[in-house]
Amino acid sequence: MATVPMTNTTDRDGTGRRTQGRRRRGRLDRPVTTIIAFLAPAVIAIILLRLLPFGGAIRSSLFVRDGVGLLAPERFAGLHNFAILFGDHFFVGTLIRTILFNLIINPVQIACSMAVALLLTQRLPGRGLWRTAVFIPCTIPMVGSSIAWGIALRQDGPINALLGVIGLGEQPFFSSPTQALPSIMLVASWIGIGYWMLFLIGGLNDVNAETYEAAKIDGASAWQTLWRITIPQMRRPLLFVLVADTVANFVLFIPVQMLTNGGPADSTTLLMFDAYRRTYTYSNPNLGAASTLVLIVIMLIIVAAQFRLLRERD
Repeated sequence: MATVPMTNTTDRDGTGRRTQGRRRRGRLDRPVTTIIAFLAPAVIAIILLRLLPFGGAIRSSLFVRDGVGLLAPERFAGLHNFAILFGDHFFVGTLIRTILFNLIINPVQIACSMAVALLLTQRLPGRGLWRTAVFIPCTIPMVGSSIAWGIALRQDGPINALLGVIGLGEQPFFSSPTQALPSIMLVASWIGIGYWMLFLIGGLNDVNAETYEAAKIDGASAWQTLWRITIPQMRRPLLFVLVADTVANFVLFIPVQMLTNGGPADSTTLLMFDAYRRTYTYSNPNLGAASTLVLIVIMLIIVAAQFRLLRERD
């Protein structure tokens, strides 16, 4: 009778399983290590460039300086800086101006971006070239764009020359308290519309084509198709653009600083420029930090409301 060889159950059930466990853990450890290696630079950058400065701004807003200058000794003052700001009619006016600025420019930019995106998703000759032409302003640094618009809109600039030719007369633009802020909106929109257009074109390309065919069969007009099919299915891209555009316009600084320096008559002073001026022009970083925190809190409240809108619709 043949003898059946006995297997080593101890090795199979004991040492073998432990070896397999070590191999499994080794395979799991490698992806975790890779993830950490890739995420570490971004996390370190966020901590150093975002969280630490934000914490420093909170601390600075709770202190006052015994003297003039950035090196003067500090002492704790609680909410004293915020009381000073909200007791200053100039700051309250700047706060209201910033909110009104965003209530106007954000819908205008998004509506224009959506209109351009709808146009450039149609079957047009040279559609790619048109998209590139609209996007080109986004590739130019905002400093360069501000310089170009500053030249174009000055008293003896080409736009005023064109207005003179057609009989409208020269316009003061950046030197007028009533036209300076709309001129800033023009500069910001010239840069922003092409950028947000890209996101909206991506969203339009994801809209189900079958719904358009069904609407066409049912005899829906272009306006009905836009409001009942396109806009509802574009809700997520539109809300993303709205949130990102809100943040970008709340912290708008370069055109204001380069083209008007907050003037004329403080008509273009927004909260971001106010925080900069209080910190570096008036050498009061504590009030500047408090102004920055007010800006951040208002911006976060608006962004949170926009995200809640998205969540409720879900």
